[in-house]
Amino acid sequence: MPDFPTNLRLILAHKQKTSARLRFLRFPHGMTAFMPLPTLSVVEEEGEGEPSVALHPNAWLRAAEQRLKLDNGSLKAETEYHATVQTPDGPVTVQLATINYVDPPFAEAEAAGCRFIAITEARDCTPVELELLRRAYTVVIG
Repeated sequence: MPDFPTNLRLILAHKQKTSARLRFLRFPHGMTAFMPLPTLSVVEEEGEGEPSVALHPNAWLRAAEQRLKLDNGSLKAETEYHATVQTPDGPVTVQLATINYVDPPFAEAEAAGCRFIAITEARDCTPVELELLRRAYTVVIG
């Protein structure tokens, strides 16, 4: 299984095509794949902290698909979304990917110890995660 960059986190979302219901994949540690954001993390203002070198989406999408045992090509990068989180260990890029299945892959999520939640079910998340979800919701729903 390929390594996932330590300076990258993903927010994973599924939008139901018929109802536009949006759900986010919640991991046991929180909302970011595949590691939690450290304590004392802060989301930069939108438009700040744009990376000078971006990670190519194909590499991290394929790695995420393999880790979650999703079909090859089932994750799509949402290129309008970009966030930088300042952490005690340095900046972390957060990207958004949508899962292109008709229905959320509940079995695959459960096998990975995850579950799909609506944004309203994320009230107990950290303020950083809530801000990342708010931005993701805006990009996906419009």
